[in-house]
Amino acid sequence: MVNYLLNQLVFLFQRLDWVDVLDILLVTAIFYILLMLVRETHAMVLMRGVVFFAIVLMLVTSLVSLPAFSWLVSAVLPALVLTVPVIFAPEIRRVLERLGRAGNGVMFWQKPRTKTEVLMEIIQTLVTSAARLSVHQYGALIILQGNDSLEEYAGTGVRLDAKPTPELLLQIFYPNTPLHDGAVIISDTCRVMAASCVMPLSSSGVLNRSPERQMGLRHRAALGSSEASDSLALVVSEETGDISVAQGGRLIHGLSRERLENILMAFYRTSDLEPATNDFFSRIFSGRRKDERRDRS
Repeated sequence: MVNYLLNQLVFLFQRLDWVDVLDILLVTAIFYILLMLVRETHAMVLMRGVVFFAIVLMLVTSLVSLPAFSWLVSAVLPALVLTVPVIFAPEIRRVLERLGRAGNGVMFWQKPRTKTEVLMEIIQTLVTSAARLSVHQYGALIILQGNDSLEEYAGTGVRLDAKPTPELLLQIFYPNTPLHDGAVIISDTCRVMAASCVMPLSSSGVLNRSPERQMGLRHRAALGSSEASDSLALVVSEETGDISVAQGGRLIHGLSRERLENILMAFYRTSDLEPATNDFFSRIFSGRRKDERRDRS
């Protein structure tokens, strides 16, 4: 049996020429484009059902001699082909629209985004969200995952696996909504892992020894998260609307939009290099401590 299959493959390859190869590549490209267009749609589920049904029919009719059943299949299949445009009408219309846009110079397949583009998008989302939360004085705690896993804390909340947007974050932290208490965790893939998560509270007493000692549980949870992992915690105060950031057990508050953006860019650029991140925040907080000493004097 194996020798027979090998002989058949050798026979087929011997008869192939460049026209046959081009023909196969064109058919493969068409099927690939069609699959890319219908992926993550209801059409994909229907196609799986159709393919499974076709495979079962082929196996039944080829392994067992069933003349009546084979006649029924051969009579019904042409009619089923006519139902395809009806079943896949929305998907076909969507594909034709995208092909029409491609004719105007817009590619109907999307080029994969680079990691830099993804990071810039999440940074702008976080900065915009923090600014809007600050204006409305909605208390918020957003934990950005670094190299350390936050799966343990994500398990204490409600799983979302959603793309972060300002609208989503504002809705989560809107007062008295089911998810507004606790933290939102954003994974290292820039997805919202979970909301309403319980984070560890800081026990170092940093807030009690600093001008920020009046701050509440969100800031203690932000410090605790930064002490337990290499994550960065973004906090918006419910009382004052101030924007704060905690990293490495240190807290900096009263951030402007521009300064927050710079900190987030530095964090994502150096999230794979922990010493560089710590050096960056050491410079920030050492400068801040000098300013505080100067103010006291």
